[in-house]
This record gives sequence, C-alpha cells and structure tokens, in this order.
Amino acid sequence: MSTQRTAVVTGATSEKGIGRATAERYAEDGWAVVILDLDGETSAKVAAEIGGTYNVPAFGHAIDVSDEASVLAAHAATRAEIDSGALPPVGALANIAGITSPVPFLETTLELWNKVFAVNATGTYLVTKAFLPDMIAEGWGRIVTMSSVSAQRGGGVFGKVPYSSAKAAVLGFTKALARELEDTGVTINAVTPGAVDTNIRVGSTDDQEKAIAQGIPLGRTATTREIASVITFLSSEDAAYLTGTTIDINGGSHMH
Repeated sequence: MSTQRTAVVTGATSEKGIGRATAERYAEDGWAVVILDLDGETSAKVAAEIGGTYNVPAFGHAIDVSDEASVLAAHAATRAEIDSGALPPVGALANIAGITSPVPFLETTLELWNKVFAVNATGTYLVTKAFLPDMIAEGWGRIVTMSSVSAQRGGGVFGKVPYSSAKAAVLGFTKALARELEDTGVTINAVTPGAVDTNIRVGSTDDQEKAIAQGIPLGRTATTREIASVITFLSSEDAAYLTGTTIDINGGSHMH
C-alpha cells in the first residue's frame, strides 16, 4: 500500500499504551506516522522503530498537550516535514494523551482537577485546533478523541470524579465539533474504552484485577490492539458516514 496520508498520534511512547498500539496499527495499514509525546527524544526513537518495522515515514516530536505554545511548536515541526516532502498531508489525528485521577473526591485538590482537565479535555481541544485547518484544506480528515467508559457510568478504580468529568467533556466536544465540520470532508468520533491491559493499571492488586475482569461480560480486559483497531477503522475510508458518534469498546461492561 502506498503511503498517501499521515496519522498524528498523541501520547504514543508507552510500550503498553493505547497510543503506541495505535501508531503501530496506522503504520501497519500503510499510513505515515507522527508521534507526539512529552519526551521528544523518546518520541523520535519510537517513531524510528515503527517506521523501520513497517517501512513508512515516521517522525516524533515533543509535546505538552496542555500547553498551547508546545502544541503549536509540534504542529510547526510536523508542517515543516510535510512541506519538505518528508511526509504526506495529515489525514488523521488520534488524541490519545491522557492522565487518570484515582483519588476520592474529597481528597482531590483544585490543582489535580485542573491538571486532569488540562491534559484530557484542554489537550484534545488544543491539538485538534492546531491540526484541523490542515485537514480542512485537504478536504479530507479523520479525528478520533479518547473518552472512557468512566464518562458514561461514572468513576472506576483508576479514574474517579475529575477523570470522569474530563472524559465526559471530550464527548461533548466531539459531538459539537462534528456539527461544525459539516461539508468539510473531516469527521470526528470518540471511543470509550472500558478496562484495557495498559501500563495505567501497573501497580494494581490481584484482587482489583480480578474484580475488574468479573465485572466485564466477556470476562477479560481489552488489549491495546483491540482499541487501536477501532481507532484506525474510524480513520479509514470505510468510516466516511460516521461522525459525532461514540464507539463503546468495553466487552459489554456498559450496555445502553
């Protein structure tokens, strides 16, 4: 498959993370890849590994998704690579970067609340705002936002009130922006994973892990590849008629 578009993925350097699995899945499908994460050196290293494995152009840059100047710098670096011919135009943006808040409500601080919103909600806004004009100019684009089952049913072992609230904001953002993007050729959809086998849960007890699995009708947590595969589907030509929607990926743990 010839590489015709670039997928930008935030939060994609953790070895067991959804972001890295998503970047790899894009590359497997023939996309060029740009990895944006806090550590620019690590981002570049992971991009080189993915690019080498799948024989696609891949670059990595530093980004703090909660800081507008950092986001604009990452966008400028990506834009320079496109303008030089090293990358094809951006066709997809996967907003994966996020942090959890496993603290009971009365133990939270305003600092924690603001930080969780800054990364999960404001970060999604800033990165989308930076890369969206490029996709509109191309007349084609796919944006995927990362929400959570916690936004739908509230709380959880690893993401309590601040996290659930921020991820609910992501759902509202996705639906509202989808309406504004009518007739642009750009779609935006959200995914709401349930429990996933990622490094977010490193340090959890066996009892917690057992309880999580028992609460899922399919009897297990999701793999990161299972989440990544839905994200890349939403970025494909086959998902052209989907926008403003939410795809639940939770093994039946939140049935409507």
